[in-house]
Amino acid sequence: MANIKSAKKRILVNQTKAMRNKMVKSAVKTAVKKVDAAVAANDKELATAELLTATSIIDKAASKGIYHKNTASRKISRMNIAVNKLA
Repeated sequence: MANIKSAKKRILVNQTKAMRNKMVKSAVKTAVKKVDAAVAANDKELATAELLTATSIIDKAASKGIYHKNTASRKISRMNIAVNKLA
């Protein structure tokens, strides 16, 4: 355990940021799963709607620095390809 006051504060700040990162990553995973489920069900309308939501969530996560911009771009691209393959 840290003895110095600034080190103790760092521990608390790191815990707070880790929790925030965990919440945002969980939201991204949920959004991606919703898009995948809509694609699996062959529901183009729902998949398109969910894609917009997921794209927004992923972009926000990238802007906050939770995901690297290339990782966010790759996730969005893969979902776009999957939705566009639907008839």
